[in-house]
This record gives sequence, structure tokens and C-alpha cells, in this order.
Amino acid sequence: MKVLKFGGTSVGSAQRMKEVANLILDGERKIVVLSAMSGTTNTLVEISDYLYKKNPVGANEIINSLEKKYFATIEELYSSQEYKGKAKETIKTNFDYIRSFTKDLFTLFEEKVVLAQGELMSTAMFNLYLQEKGVKSALIPALDYARTDKNAEPDPAYIKDKLTAILANNPDQDIYITQGYICRNAYGEIDNLQRGGSDYSASLIGAAINADEIQIWTDIDGMHNNDPRFVENTQPVRHLHFEEAAELAYFGAKILHPTCITPAKLNNIPVRLLNTMEPSAPGTLISNETELKKIKAVAAKDGITSIKIKSGRMLMAHGFMRKVFEIFETYQTSVDLVTTSEVGVSLTIDNKRHLPEILDDLKKFGTVSVDEEMVIICVVGDLEWTNLGFEAKVVESLRNIPVRMISYGGSNYNISILVKAEDKKRALQALSDHIFNKKN
Repeated sequence: MKVLKFGGTSVGSAQRMKEVANLILDGERKIVVLSAMSGTTNTLVEISDYLYKKNPVGANEIINSLEKKYFATIEELYSSQEYKGKAKETIKTNFDYIRSFTKDLFTLFEEKVVLAQGELMSTAMFNLYLQEKGVKSALIPALDYARTDKNAEPDPAYIKDKLTAILANNPDQDIYITQGYICRNAYGEIDNLQRGGSDYSASLIGAAINADEIQIWTDIDGMHNNDPRFVENTQPVRHLHFEEAAELAYFGAKILHPTCITPAKLNNIPVRLLNTMEPSAPGTLISNETELKKIKAVAAKDGITSIKIKSGRMLMAHGFMRKVFEIFETYQTSVDLVTTSEVGVSLTIDNKRHLPEILDDLKKFGTVSVDEEMVIICVVGDLEWTNLGFEAKVVESLRNIPVRMISYGGSNYNISILVKAEDKKRALQALSDHIFNKKN
């Protein structure tokens, strides 16, 4: 059985839902994971903001507008009055529940409960549409099997146990519809997966049922070899190793979140990135196999701050590095890149929330300098050090770009370069021209 995930854009209108239905009805049993309709989550966040501000009039105005949009979608989606009535009755229940928070502003209010209504509505509507078409489909609520533990991390054993039981109780269905993103926490409260959202849900479900394949359907044809927003003539990458995909996702490729493929990787389940607008395109296949001796793609991570600590006492000073990194741990600030010499260390962070306190503490150990508005550019592929010349290609590509840091060797799949934000577009284009387009 395969697991197919469709994002908000893919189910963002009645026509898109019909197109998704045509994609999944190929005679094979599958689990389909859906996000909320595009724009819904942002609107629910806005409603929640009004509720937090004790403004029921503002909240109800937005609720009424969103409900009107859903009813219009229902009119277009279904062909029979019977199913239009069923859908309106179901969706009205969700909106009435959201409205209930406007009637007593002293009732304990939780934004995550409101946000969950988006996925609950999209899946209910889609399941009813399949049933109107005569498809044997079942709606399996994520809130019945998806759970996080006390550390807010997914609980794979619980998910597998509950989901297996639910599927066993519904053995005669061809299609199973479920929600992405939403879950319950260790205390039974409605929560969400945050990082990776519906992609993470699909990967967890795939791992739980030992799926043949996990498909992530979006509105672009796979992961590209560079950022098409800044670079001309980019091409989809047809095959990536899990590690390569994770590096690209962490360092800026927005199509995928770095954590969401971990369950698939651990269970050796291939992940395929596909395009709902061009379903015949091969997309990108992510697996534990790799193409040897090949640079695959480039990504960029914005909002980087570089910190350099220079200390004449560092040479032969036992524990210096430990003390430096303890400061970042104290302020729960992750470090991306690190380079060292005998007199200092340079590193980067992407979270400036505690930057003043961090700098103040670092000054106890040496002279501290900061460069803000920086970008990490990540070059990914089979970059094993025995593959001669790859690092030279990268450096040669950037011969006209000022480079602040280079990190190589921490991974067999990644060379990272730090440049100024103002040089980002030139650097990305130069790498594409030199590495992929074979220009001088």
C-alpha cells in the first residue's frame, strides 16, 4: 500500500479536489493524507488572534466569510443535492464549534483546536466527494491514532498500534482518507506536528504500515538543482539519497522539511516528490540509494548571523570549545557551521533571539565580532573526499564572490559556504553556470 500526501494548494478548490480524486483512483488501495484547503490555516490563525484579543465581533466576521467560501466550494464540488446537504451539515458543525469560542470569552481557548478544523473539513469534504462517485472510501481520524510523547516528539509505536487496528477494522475500503499535521499530545489534547506538518504525517503513516512508497504531491515537479526563484534554467533532480534530501531541506529547499523524511529513511521506504499540476512528470525519488560521484543540487539558507571569537588563550586551552558551545546551549540556540584555528573559532546561527546575551557571555573568552545578513549556500551530492575535484569546482565557481566561511568534511554529502546576503543571487547563479550548465 502507498501513502499519498496532498498539500493545501492541491485541495484548494473544488476543481483541484476533483483532479486529486482522478489521480488517486487507479485501482490500488492507498492512504491519502490531506492538508487544509489553501488559505484556511492562515485565516484560522487570524480568527484565533481575534479570540485572544477578546474581540468576538472581529472573529465572527472572519468566521462568516470563511464559511461562505466553503459553502461555495461545496456547491461546485458535488453534483447531487443529497451530498451537498451532507457536506454543508458537516462543515456547519465545524464552523459552529469555532463560533462557540466567541460566545464565552472566559472559556479556556486553545489555538491548536481551532487550527485543527481546517484539516478536519478538507478531509470530510473529500471523503464525501469520493463516496458520491461510488468509491469505497473511509475517513480515519488522525486524532484517533496520531500522538506525540511528553517531549512533543511523535510516538511511532503508539501510531503503528492504533493505525493498524483502525485499518483492520475497515478491511474492505479501497481508499483511506486522513488528516495531516494534526495529532494529540501525551495528555490527549489536540495538538499538531509543527515541523514538516502534513509531510511528516505522511512519513509517519508510511513507516507505521511499512508502505511500498510515500508520495508527496505539491505544485512543482520535484526538488530542483537550484532555487528557481533566483536562478535561470534550473532542472528537477530525479534521484536523491535521504541524506542529500535532508541537507537540501535544512539549508533552504522549501519543498520538504528536513525532519519529515526521517521515519521513511529509518524504515527504508522511498519518498517520491510529484506535481499535481503535471502528474505525468517523474518528479524526484528519495531513497537510500545514491548516484555516485555527482553534485546534485544547491540550496540557500537566509537570515544567518556569523560570530567570530578570537582568543590568544585558545591555543592549548583545554575545554575552550566546550565552554563556547555551552553558551549556545544555555540559550537554546543551534549552531549551523563551525570553522576553527589555533587562535579562534567562527560559527553561524539562524536564531538571533538571544544574540545580545550570547555575545555578552562570549566576550569572557575573547574578542567577539559579528556579521549579520549572511546566507549559507549548500552544495549537495556524493561529495566523498576521494572524489577528486568537487571542492575545487565549488570554489572556482565562486571566484568572484567574497566568501566568509567554508565548511567541508562534516558530511559526505555537503559543502557549505557563507556569503553576504547581497551576494546570494550571484553566488547561486555562478554555481549553476559552472557546475550544472558547464559555463566558464
